[in-house]
Amino acid sequence: MERMDVDLIFKIAAIGIIVAVLNLLLARSGREEQAMMLTLAGLVVVLMMLVRQISDLFALIKSLFGF
Repeated sequence: MERMDVDLIFKIAAIGIIVAVLNLLLARSGREEQAMMLTLAGLVVVLMMLVRQISDLFALIKSLFGF
């Protein structure tokens, strides 16, 4: 379980770094709209990853208390 948590942190950090670099490149080339859409897409991807983990957490809590 701990290994999975560390991998999740690294995946989120990698997505953040990639989005930041691409956002900077797009903004410097005058494509601010695409940069904003890229940032929003990166945020959605990270939130989807987190929702999956939160769902697993609720399932674990539910099984722990026997609901």
